[in-house]
Amino acid sequence: MLLVLHIALHTPQIPPNTGNIMRLCANTGAALHLIHPLGFRVDEKSLRRAGLDYKDACVMTEHADYEAFLQAMGKRRILALTTRATRAHSDIRYRDEDVLLFGSETQGLPAEIRQSIGDEHCLRIPMREGSRSMNLSNAAAVVVYEAWRQLGYE
Repeated sequence: MLLVLHIALHTPQIPPNTGNIMRLCANTGAALHLIHPLGFRVDEKSLRRAGLDYKDACVMTEHADYEAFLQAMGKRRILALTTRATRAHSDIRYRDEDVLLFGSETQGLPAEIRQSIGDEHCLRIPMREGSRSMNLSNAAAVVVYEAWRQLGYE
């Protein structure tokens, strides 16, 4: 299986969101990266239920912390998804092996991570004025499918 995209979840807290993203990865060929600490155990029942039988079809890697994740990603381009960005997720040319980094459902991405990535690599999903945020698994789906579309659904 050719992996063209990576989805990274920084300290996810809600197991069903991660389970849904496991299904997304299985259906699109993206690799899933979970950055500890997690707000749940990977063998948790609600994670398995949301992921259905897709866990075996999803390439998933756990990272002890953000530094270990960075080391594992090597020279891949990391794109941070945040409501604090000004650039729309559709205003960038995605590349093979891009890493789409999402923050936790309760806190988003820490400021120091956003700053280290740089404004040019921080993206947001457009929403109506007054909207605060999207569900994590929905946001991941929106961005992954835009990136995959640009890459020709390879």
